[in-house]
Amino acid sequence: MNGSARESTSVAIVGAGPAGLTLGHILAQAGVPFRIIERTTREHLLGRVRAGVLEQGTVDLLASLGLDADLRRRGLTHHGIYLQYEGRRHHVDFDELVGRTVTVYGQQALVAHLLAEHDRIGSDVRFETTGMQVDGLTTSSPTVHYVDASGPVELSCDVVVGADGYHGIGRQSLPAASRVAWERAYPYAWLGILADVEPSTDDLIYALHRDGFAMHSMRSREVSRLYLQVAPDESIDDWSDGRIWEALQTRLGVDGWTLAEGAVTEKSITPMRSFVASCLSHGRLFLAGDAGHIVPPTGAKGLNSAVADVALLGRALLDHRAGDDTGLATYSERALARQWKVQQFSQWMTQMLHVHDDGDASERGFAYRSQVGQLEYVTRSRAAQQSLAEQYAGLPFSEGAA
Repeated sequence: MNGSARESTSVAIVGAGPAGLTLGHILAQAGVPFRIIERTTREHLLGRVRAGVLEQGTVDLLASLGLDADLRRRGLTHHGIYLQYEGRRHHVDFDELVGRTVTVYGQQALVAHLLAEHDRIGSDVRFETTGMQVDGLTTSSPTVHYVDASGPVELSCDVVVGADGYHGIGRQSLPAASRVAWERAYPYAWLGILADVEPSTDDLIYALHRDGFAMHSMRSREVSRLYLQVAPDESIDDWSDGRIWEALQTRLGVDGWTLAEGAVTEKSITPMRSFVASCLSHGRLFLAGDAGHIVPPTGAKGLNSAVADVALLGRALLDHRAGDDTGLATYSERALARQWKVQQFSQWMTQMLHVHDDGDASERGFAYRSQVGQLEYVTRSRAAQQSLAEQYAGLPFSEGAA
């Protein structure tokens, strides 16, 4: 860009979501210079409603970085989940099965805390950037071009990290031959609501019902998060609050239990899909989080996968600074090896718990009865429950290591 300010740093992080902000803290604590570049406003970033279940590994990493103060204060430790079908509810106790737990803590709260800590330590975070381009990725000094409030900038760096999501410039900067991806769209979506009502359960409830999947989660001790399976082409305008609560009461109902209702403060419909890029690196560019992979939300893996990526990448970047490039050279392979295990688990949970509408009545009935059989096996087999617990609570971040 003509007239651009020429600046430099060690690591240019594109995207200020959980992956980018967490990586920034890993680098900050090691004294590595970095800049985080975000295209949206701070207000938009903090206002996005996203996932809220943290794996044990995510909690442990935040604790190791000293970033768990708000998490310890507001997070809700869950020792397992409930699986519900045919009007019966069964508890799968992760703590008892594998000695691990998960923590309910909204992504908005995590991003707000990570960003506040960046503000406190004076990190270089730029919002509302436009015109982003990346070049020189196969050289020792790639450049990120963008425009911020001060004008055009040419930021030279040692490494570029694309943590800016599926539509971001990170993935688009890969050569066409490296942008091969595998995708799957699911024939259902989630209608999600936030409600100002105390949760009616101590652990998350995953329910298979003939009318479709339902889930009871939460964001705090005062706010419930609930989901319904709907068709991908449904309009949120067709779902009044009354209709939503009626469907939730039907699908989540069991004898002797009451679902408390409250004011709905947010509702939306989210399509479900899987996506995995064939490669997460090119030259000095490395992808993390949604830039490289997306999972359906059933297994609560999206945010955790992003953190797992930057845990691997952060260690590799520190080794690179010390003269060892082995971690960077193998990052894509290791991160994808773990991600495919995550994809398998997310797909398994999704197919087991969602009603399938394809085929005639006999085929649909067969599919539903098969799902009930699968759930009966899982809830009656300790081995099956251990497998579920191990994967839901989270595979080690080093799972993909060679």
